[in-house]
Amino acid sequence: MIRQGARRYGLFSLLVAIFAVQAALSGLTWNVGWSPARLLQPIGAAALPALSFAAFNQLRIDRLSSPRDVLPHLAPAGLVAVLVAFWRAPIDIVLFAVYLGYGLALLRIARQGPEALSAVRISSEWTAHKALVSVAIMLVATAFIDAIISLNFSLGEREQARTVLAAASVLWLALAGYAATVAGSAFPDDEADATADDPVSPSALSASASIEDDEAIADRVDALMREQQLYRDPDLTLERLARRAGIPARQISAALNRVHGRNISRIVNEYRVDDARRRLATTRDPVTAIMLESGFGTKSNFNREFLRVTGTTPSGYRRRGGDAPAAPGPGSSRETT
Repeated sequence: MIRQGARRYGLFSLLVAIFAVQAALSGLTWNVGWSPARLLQPIGAAALPALSFAAFNQLRIDRLSSPRDVLPHLAPAGLVAVLVAFWRAPIDIVLFAVYLGYGLALLRIARQGPEALSAVRISSEWTAHKALVSVAIMLVATAFIDAIISLNFSLGEREQARTVLAAASVLWLALAGYAATVAGSAFPDDEADATADDPVSPSALSASASIEDDEAIADRVDALMREQQLYRDPDLTLERLARRAGIPARQISAALNRVHGRNISRIVNEYRVDDARRRLATTRDPVTAIMLESGFGTKSNFNREFLRVTGTTPSGYRRRGGDAPAAPGPGSSRETT
């Protein structure tokens, strides 16, 4: 992750590092008996759910988190550090509240659907959303696992508590690595420069924000897709599309769902598939080149979406000579299927 660059992963690199340190502290505390680790472990434990929330919040705010975004979430770790120094009794209760609170906060974001992660590639919304749900559930589960461990210690069942701690540490580390991998593929490579590339004046945003007609919003998005071929950008995000349209991202997502009955990811992929169909029928370019030029980033996603829209594979479509290529747009794809 360090070799690929921190900017690619944002806070997820730090999150994985702290998970690894926390797992090591667990071993030093319960298997080696190193007393300094016993002091540091609860502080790191309090930082994990806060950093998990801050890391996934990057997928919503269209930029990498700044220290100003992260510092408020370090308050629980600061509180636990004070308790470690002066009053250890309530630490377990505080950690239970922190894990449960941040877990429920992530679940609340997850309930808004994949479109809530408007800063990730449109094609990666579902995988990023799955990672978000996984981490949220793990945070909530950890709150109750910690409660069980505390109960075991109070009953003198230390060996059972060690086993639970070891399993939880390994599972957490694996889950953090999974979430970071998803985040790395979901973040557009040039997301840091996206705001400068796609400026929208405040007056235009204000005027467009008053649009309430779903059909008008859908027509605006369709015009952008047809005229500027935004779908050909593999790094296209809902937030970038919103900046180009001058309409809030959530308003675009809701309108397209109501008009077309499908989410933004499927609609954009339908434009890409229609573009690929035209190229397959009218050129002899390699399928991989057509895939990339149409805006798809991975072959698996290209094949899956092409099959969903046309009922056949790209190679099969070309072998049959294709049918009459349709102009890009969700309407044409719907008619084809």
